[in-house]
Amino acid sequence: MTMQNHPVDHELVEAAAHVARTRCRGDNHTMAAAGRAPDGRIVTAVNAYHFTGGPCAELVLIGAAAAQGVYELDTIVAVGDRDRGVVPPCGRCRQVLLDYFPGVEVLVGEGDGIRAVPVTELLPASYVWADHQLDTE
Repeated sequence: MTMQNHPVDHELVEAAAHVARTRCRGDNHTMAAAGRAPDGRIVTAVNAYHFTGGPCAELVLIGAAAAQGVYELDTIVAVGDRDRGVVPPCGRCRQVLLDYFPGVEVLVGEGDGIRAVPVTELLPASYVWADHQLDTE
């Protein structure tokens, strides 16, 4: 599989990094995420760690976006606290992002190697939940 590189949204990376620097404090909030809506708005969020699991920053971002009337995202990125930089989404987040936003691009990589890739390339031969729903009409 060859991953295609798409333009990197550096403003989005900086938005997530800013939230990680200023809002992630202690063990409960260690990751920040930022997503860009089709209208250009940027939505941010942090994870909510809990010993029972707790949602990742990308999942909190989906809820925060909906609360602001954003139901589509073009691009998403997660950044770790303590200047850890861009962190790729875990498997659960990849699946949820695919199900909510099948066309979303995800920023991955480190330093100058950050690249934007479609979520479908992060989950090859994936299960798409919407494809398996019964037609209710």
